[in-house]
Amino acid sequence: MSEQRARPARTSRSTRSSAGGQHVKGAEEAAERACRSLNKLIIHRTEGVCAVIRNDDGWHVDVEVLELARIPDTTSLLAIYEVDLDEGGSLLQYRRVRRYRRGQADT
Repeated sequence: MSEQRARPARTSRSTRSSAGGQHVKGAEEAAERACRSLNKLIIHRTEGVCAVIRNDDGWHVDVEVLELARIPDTTSLLAIYEVDLDEGGSLLQYRRVRRYRRGQADT
């Protein structure tokens, strides 16, 4: 008879991290990881971060993206993407929530 080795218990997705158990250290790192993850999935260039929010499950980051460059630059199309990361900085989900011209004022 062969002996079976005990397998380590699996951890849930919310407690597991792709960074070897390392948690995101702060808002700056969360913003960097959100931009990096989004750049891998969409063909458009990230312009900046509008918001970083810590929540119970990880991080919520709003990223501004250049979707269509135009001349003059004030007519270029930008978009805001909401990016959700787990505590380790892995991408959980993203979605585009707003699209607008660069020169358009918020109302």
